[in-house]
Amino acid sequence: MLTQAMFYSIEEQSTVTGVTEAQLHLHYACLQAAHFYRQNQRVFIYTQDQQSAHDIDEMLWAFDPDSFVPHNLIGEGPKQGAAVEISWQAPKNRRAVLINLTSEVPNFANQFSHLIDFVPADETLKEQARNRFRTCRQWGFNVAHQVASAPQTIDTTS
Repeated sequence: MLTQAMFYSIEEQSTVTGVTEAQLHLHYACLQAAHFYRQNQRVFIYTQDQQSAHDIDEMLWAFDPDSFVPHNLIGEGPKQGAAVEISWQAPKNRRAVLINLTSEVPNFANQFSHLIDFVPADETLKEQARNRFRTCRQWGFNVAHQVASAPQTIDTTS
């Protein structure tokens, strides 16, 4: 199976007043999770740490009031997990889509048909994204890049 890796650039002009870059990443991760869920794809969101997993879990609860995205933290919910599973640990179930919110490409990324990653505006974080991009190419992934569309508003109340 050839993994399709898509890197989305989050440009500075995409930032919304009063929103941190971390909140912006979570917003884009939620957008991607919702998109793949609507295509009947099972999603795994991989975070840097437990707090980040809880943050995106909370954001998904309030993300789109008109269209709930079933999700849970790893180990919670149904035995096979909800359509979208969130964790800072390696996945336990097969899924099609990996949304990577960490600073490196996880060693299990080749188990997924799609890898979604983000390129921040911050120069230090951008260099880490370039390293992930190169790693994906070295691993033989089909790698592409595009600019993320700017959000109109982001709910930061969660």
